[in-house]
Amino acid sequence: MPSERSPHIREAYGVVSLSSRHPELRRLKSQQDEPSIHGNKLWGACYLLMDYLTERPLERGCKVLDLGCGWGLGAIYCAKTFGARVTALDADPAVFPFLHLLARHNGVEITEQVKSFDQLSSDELAEYDVIIGADICFWDELAEEVQKVIDLAVNAGVGQIILTDPQRPPFNEMADYCVDTHYAELFQVEVNTPRRFTGSALVIENR
Repeated sequence: MPSERSPHIREAYGVVSLSSRHPELRRLKSQQDEPSIHGNKLWGACYLLMDYLTERPLERGCKVLDLGCGWGLGAIYCAKTFGARVTALDADPAVFPFLHLLARHNGVEITEQVKSFDQLSSDELAEYDVIIGADICFWDELAEEVQKVIDLAVNAGVGQIILTDPQRPPFNEMADYCVDTHYAELFQVEVNTPRRFTGSALVIENR
């Protein structure tokens, strides 16, 4: 069931998150291995993604893949807001206890998948209507892998790909490639809730 309000619960875009002082989150951190690929907190690009989707909503019940999900706030938003069937994918299994904790507080269920980007196949990507990702190009090597996933997804017929980022250089380079190759659009996004974040949304419409 969704959470009751407490000083350590925050809400933005209809999704609740837990502050670092929330008892359940503190307990989980003490019991679980520390995520190793920067999946140790919520990142601002998740809110950029939610803001973009608030203005341009997904079709209800669509099938969504959240790449490099981390704690999965983007996945949770899609499930809660659009009734989407969401698979959250990350190479680090240590992120999923945190994702499921937040999912429980939001009253949704998310399917988890432990896999790296380079393990994804065209046939697997073809199962999804939408691919999302937030702040997943923080290394040059990751941006190259994301670019290859996008190539596969476009060729597989995925209808929509939406990635948000605080405009890190690896993302910007990958975005330029997508604009040139896949006719992607790049939108500037700024949010002030739960605090100020700025960045870009890279959007590929493939339908």
